[in-house]
Amino acid sequence: MKGSKQVNVHEAKTRLSQLLADVEGGWEIIVARNGKPVAKLVPLTAPVKGSFRLGSLKDKIWMSPDFDAPLSEEELKAWGY
Repeated sequence: MKGSKQVNVHEAKTRLSQLLADVEGGWEIIVARNGKPVAKLVPLTAPVKGSFRLGSLKDKIWMSPDFDAPLSEEELKAWGY
């Protein structure tokens, strides 16, 4: 990161496109109201592409055929029922 810059709200509204370009260039932009910081513009970290695909866990997860069978009396007692 190159550093940070502070701008007031009016300047942020007027120069938003340029400020976003600055953020893309490595700057952190602090937006202040009456000299008090209220927000920060920072780069958005992109999710890793292809990190999860539907069906990618197929055959890697196993579930017992009776996973939804009623609990026994002993199991119910263990759970406080």
